[in-house]
Amino acid sequence: MLAGNWTGTSTVPSPGLYPHQWSWDSAFIAIGLRHVSPHRAQTELETLLDAQWGDGRIPHIVFNPSVPLDAYFPSPDFWRSSTAGRAAGAPRTVQTSGIVQPPVHALAVWLVHRADPGLSRARGFLARMYPRLAAWHRYLLHRRDLGGGGLVSVVHPWEQGMDNAPSWDTPLARVTPAPARSFRRADLDHGAPEDRPTDLDYGRYVRLATEYRDGGYADGGRAGNHGAAAGGRGVGDHRAGGHGGRVHEGSGHGVGGGEFAVEDPSFNALLIASEHALARIAHELGAAGTARHARAERLTAALVERLWDPAEGMFFCRDLRGGDPDPGRDQRGGEADRSRGLRGGPPEPGGRPPAGALIRERGVSGLVPLLLPGLPREVAAGLVRTLRGPHFGLGGATRLAPSYDLLGEEFDPHRYWRGPAWFNTSWLLERGLRQHGEQAGADALRRAVLEIADSSDFAEYVDPYTGEACGATGFSWTAALTLDLLHDDTTSGTAVTPAATRALTPGPVVTNTAAGGPTSGTAAPNPGAGATTSGVAVANQGASEATSSTAVTYPSAGAATSGPRTTDSTDSTDSAEITALKGGDRG
Repeated sequence: MLAGNWTGTSTVPSPGLYPHQWSWDSAFIAIGLRHVSPHRAQTELETLLDAQWGDGRIPHIVFNPSVPLDAYFPSPDFWRSSTAGRAAGAPRTVQTSGIVQPPVHALAVWLVHRADPGLSRARGFLARMYPRLAAWHRYLLHRRDLGGGGLVSVVHPWEQGMDNAPSWDTPLARVTPAPARSFRRADLDHGAPEDRPTDLDYGRYVRLATEYRDGGYADGGRAGNHGAAAGGRGVGDHRAGGHGGRVHEGSGHGVGGGEFAVEDPSFNALLIASEHALARIAHELGAAGTARHARAERLTAALVERLWDPAEGMFFCRDLRGGDPDPGRDQRGGEADRSRGLRGGPPEPGGRPPAGALIRERGVSGLVPLLLPGLPREVAAGLVRTLRGPHFGLGGATRLAPSYDLLGEEFDPHRYWRGPAWFNTSWLLERGLRQHGEQAGADALRRAVLEIADSSDFAEYVDPYTGEACGATGFSWTAALTLDLLHDDTTSGTAVTPAATRALTPGPVVTNTAAGGPTSGTAAPNPGAGATTSGVAVANQGASEATSSTAVTYPSAGAATSGPRTTDSTDSTDSAEITALKGGDRG
């Protein structure tokens, strides 16, 4: 199925439902592809980063010009990236969206490199990726610290990746929805309405995206920061034919002063994991990675300081823009339950939660930070207890963690991110359990992922109780992350090999027998590579990420050295590092 979803330069998540390239999908897809074709995995990431904007952002969609405009909404003519995003350095040769998705890319680049270091070095893969990834992280840390506490904020639910999670209900209540007649939802052509976000949700998504676009995709950011690469130049400079767009200095209006700005724990946790990975990439290239590890430590401290609730044993989102505009009415149209207050925190006398209050909705986003090294021991232990407790039921009521609180009023086992279990979050939690010594729990979760992926025909997401398929089937990141976990089982000698994985990579695929461009042919592992008993080629078993066969182990972060406030000490070294790194031409 991964071969069937391959366009020649990237992999679509699902040919009908998602016919373009998605940012964090491609990162997860590359992580799985590295086991059967490291070259194709590199190409996946290179194609995505070729669409990076001059201010450093990586857009959440890169549009395929051969796909009809009406095949997906919002389409390129909605985003108008090359015109509306001109001041922010949007590329002129490819159409993209203007928002972002979680920054898992540096972690993906590092894991792909480790799958075949020889190929990576021959192609100059890391040397070409490093400056782009550094600019991406700099954009987030400079332009998106809207709360001033060191964490990155998302300005649209789609940026966090969990589009209609109940955590967004209160922040979205401030947004006047665009009329349903003003847009056509192509997603309903391929998915059941009861499994998808509502029209009301979509109207608010469209309104937020429209206002961001009409503001020139400007970000507020922290005072005195300039967002793009060192020296005030756009990141496009490194790219042959790059646009090198000028840096757009956010006015503090537009999205920076917009109605939706939320600090999300999973988005920031993935940034921290990628910052550790970027440090390893720098070290591999002969530059110092110490400052990046230190920044990751400070970000971890900020995450705990601002978003951790020890009483609940999990992280929560922080709403930077206040509460419900109508304190007497629920955001979905019914009367509010005043006994609960607004979930964002204790109401002020007028009924509005204080600005910056935690949104006390238990979502899987609040468990994803378990993947981080260097969490305080009591934080990691609290997350594990919550994951196994009644609200998520892992190992008891559920085999895969639901996306939302099983006991929550808004829980729906089939509706997108309001309850179903997703395979990418299960992959992250499996790594987190293993990171913190929970080997038995990690093994059980891995087995559940492999078995349920198989039985659901590699579904987009599933009912957390029954494993019933929801959304699209033949979903690319489900297949890719199954390959990754299948590889881990094979290399550890505890193979769990669902028969359906034989169909994961049929037909023409990219091989990596040379460092040239993608080639078509029959799937073949690298010489000397092992294979699973199900017939799926698993390449480069000798190139494990670390001494563990399952996860990259970073040095323990320990206590933060500078308190929760994240500084930008790495910025002064980025320019020198980038100048010193000599990458080969893309092969």
